[in-house]
Amino acid sequence: MTPVVDDRDPTFEKLLTHLKESRGFDFTGYKRPSLVRRVRKRMQNLDVESYDDYMDRLQLDPDEFTALFNTILINVTGFFRDPEAWSHLQSELLPDLVARCGDGPFRVWSAGCATGEEAYSLAICLAEVLGADSFRERVKIYATDVDEEALAHARLGSYSDKELTAVPAELAERYFQTSGDQRVFARELRRSIIFGRNDLVQDAPISHIDLLVCRNTLMYFDAETQARILRRLHYALEPDGLLFLGKAELLLSHGRLLTPVEGMRRFFRKVATDPARERALVLGTRPGDPGITDADDLRVRQEAMLSAPTAQVVIDASGRLVLSNHRAETLFGVSSRQAGQAFADLELSSRPVELRLLLEQVIRQRRTVWVRDVEWSRPGLDTMWFDVQIVPLAGNEQGALGVTVIFNDITGPRALQHEIEFANNQLETAYEELQSTNEELETTNEELQSTVEELETTNEELQSTNEELETMNEELQSMNDELGASNTHLRDRAGQVDEVNDFMESILGSLTVGVAVVDHELTISAWNGPAQELWGLRPDEAIGRHLLDLDIGLPLEQLRGPLNNVLRGRDNADSAALIEATNRRGRPVSVQVTLSPLTRDGGNPEVTGAILIMDEQRYGS
Repeated sequence: MTPVVDDRDPTFEKLLTHLKESRGFDFTGYKRPSLVRRVRKRMQNLDVESYDDYMDRLQLDPDEFTALFNTILINVTGFFRDPEAWSHLQSELLPDLVARCGDGPFRVWSAGCATGEEAYSLAICLAEVLGADSFRERVKIYATDVDEEALAHARLGSYSDKELTAVPAELAERYFQTSGDQRVFARELRRSIIFGRNDLVQDAPISHIDLLVCRNTLMYFDAETQARILRRLHYALEPDGLLFLGKAELLLSHGRLLTPVEGMRRFFRKVATDPARERALVLGTRPGDPGITDADDLRVRQEAMLSAPTAQVVIDASGRLVLSNHRAETLFGVSSRQAGQAFADLELSSRPVELRLLLEQVIRQRRTVWVRDVEWSRPGLDTMWFDVQIVPLAGNEQGALGVTVIFNDITGPRALQHEIEFANNQLETAYEELQSTNEELETTNEELQSTVEELETTNEELQSTNEELETMNEELQSMNDELGASNTHLRDRAGQVDEVNDFMESILGSLTVGVAVVDHELTISAWNGPAQELWGLRPDEAIGRHLLDLDIGLPLEQLRGPLNNVLRGRDNADSAALIEATNRRGRPVSVQVTLSPLTRDGGNPEVTGAILIMDEQRYGS
């Protein structure tokens, strides 16, 4: 199997280590593709290119930590997500689960509750099953998350009508009260819900839980961290406790902890384990710590010896049988019921090999003795061959405690050896073919094993891909919400711009004198109706062209110098000149041309163009 290569970016891992050491939040267990995308998104918003530069930004700006956490922690949730699963929980599973608890308290844990919709959905389901009075007396719902801002929102229990769309109308009317433009969860039931911060990776789990809901949370973590969290969730559940996961979380490799109740809807029941061992796995207890007794260790060692694949018996220093395993009972008929008998009285002491003298020798010399190629023939059965190993059991300085006799079955290897020798004596070619076949079989076995491992890896990758797609789906939903808000803002701004443009066109059209506006390059950006009437050039023919390129009756070349002075800010006041020209009808006219700078407001006004006001002078009236 191809070894796994760790292609993680060292600078990115350094950033995660900095977050853990400076803020105590460990992101190292999160899946790298999603985590990198979220961090890169925040960096792009700040126009930061490298992780090192972003780490410097975090050190200089403490508020940036909050913005980063809000970007990484995707709080996409809702009331009754996957309605079919919630309906199955309320109608099929909760009544039986509540009945098992009798009249005692019923404890619920919503892990990764985000802004609280899931916790309030649980409260509604339980209130429907138990009734409001029984709910208040018996139920405690612990809702936890790592995002303090999300928890603050959840504690308010206040949601808009849009957020309550998934709640059936009759339930919304029953469990939510109107407060302004918001709907607030019923106060008398709200007291049974406790919101608090809990990091599933680092913090101790809440114990004695009857129903644990952790939906679309595990999919953000890598396989190792998922396994560690699942052990904590398993420890938190009561023996008959129920775990409700999200639709992207399969738990294919955790059958020893949880068994599916309704696999398609992701409901799992806790598998009973040894409580002391379970506590050791969850809380990190080491062998020898309180909670794991010597009796437990002794039983483990004894069961390991009894289930060993080789026949084995134990004799004490006085020559009495102490213990024999299952394989010894199958082969030689000696069992634990004969414990305490003198080993010399048993048939095994002399068959298949004489052991009595050898036992005395091993106890006396306190060293291991081997007896090779022991043949044992049984009537009606095939002959078996053993390598017998007699091992002293270490005791005090006065001598060994006893010996253990191990019968290593070499029948198969010996028979194969005889066959190879026979084939070699008959024909060297046959031996080579046999050897080749043996090597091919070994290769095929290795290939099959490799194929199985690849299939397992592919299955895990598919699960990871499914979780990744679900993560991206929630990211896209979050981005769609952001884009919707941005589009609304842009539509408002566009409307305002249209109103300003209409207002400016109305002003220019209402003037009785010709007006033209040019930029620094003398390109025309505005041309009103009186200018069209004076020179015969429509706005669509003038706008966008160079002023001095216009073919009109006004000698524009005379204005080049004054325009340059205005554009360069040399003339702060309006510049006016009376110019003889020819109007659109070919008649000579005198035009008063006034040049004014077009400035941008601010503390230091900047000239961005010029305004030409062209007033035809009429005399004699």
